[in-house]
Amino acid sequence: MTVQDPNVVDANRNEQAIGLAVSHPAQDVTVVSVSGEIDMVSAPALRGYVTANLVDGGTLVLDLTGVSFLGSAGLAVLVEAAQQSRARTIEFSVVAADRAVSRPIVATGLGEVFAVHPSLEAALG
Repeated sequence: MTVQDPNVVDANRNEQAIGLAVSHPAQDVTVVSVSGEIDMVSAPALRGYVTANLVDGGTLVLDLTGVSFLGSAGLAVLVEAAQQSRARTIEFSVVAADRAVSRPIVATGLGEVFAVHPSLEAALG
């Protein structure tokens, strides 16, 4: 049996351990779809995608329906996105259908900071 020290980060795991895709379902609407785990290793990749897709006067939807874990580093990315969106008059919302994502958002009170929707259709409607 092998036991791994929880304080050791796997050197073979890269920041692209999450899936990231961008779509534009309507004019001035950008959807960043995320899958996998958002933790301290993968959060920088997410931050880069979110920052690159903040378009002044548009709408950014962060679709987290494929996310199985949302850690504090991921929550920090959401807070940063909300702050940048407000400063640049961008409508920002999050799709959090799974308990693994909605629970940390509710527990931290972030549902009061940005709009949270149960589905992508609800976010776009």
